[in-house]
Amino acid sequence: MERDRYATVLVGVLKQPRDLYLAQEQRWYRIPVRQLPARGLEARYLAFYQPRSFGQEGGAVRFVAPVLGWEVMPRRELLPDEPAHPRATDLYYRVRLGALQPLPLPIRSGRWCRVAFIVTHWERLYQASELRDLLHGSLWEEHLWAALRRAGILT
Repeated sequence: MERDRYATVLVGVLKQPRDLYLAQEQRWYRIPVRQLPARGLEARYLAFYQPRSFGQEGGAVRFVAPVLGWEVMPRRELLPDEPAHPRATDLYYRVRLGALQPLPLPIRSGRWCRVAFIVTHWERLYQASELRDLLHGSLWEEHLWAALRRAGILT
């Protein structure tokens, strides 16, 4: 897997074990179009937070995969076995993925926190020990990251 230190990584939630199966075996992940964070489409990698619904494996980011492409489609096309779902007609991104790779060490959530999406970068993903380490830091760090992006150094 490419090791560009500043490649954009989007951390998403695998709400249930079925979502991990879809990512590992069918190589795709879904994101509601209305919930994709700014810069989410720039992500070259997706990392996956597993909540407490995963039992002992929960409460951590354990896997990362390269993004191979993005498509938009209604949820009912993604999950045809749920035609009566309340969001069946909502639009979702279907993110095509390469093979999931385990992180060397899980990134634990530390104290309880609610995760939707986190936009970070490759180097932070591999240096983080807690979920909060993935978040960008002080106001000055944010300005630095923004300047590096404007200069085309970060992708």
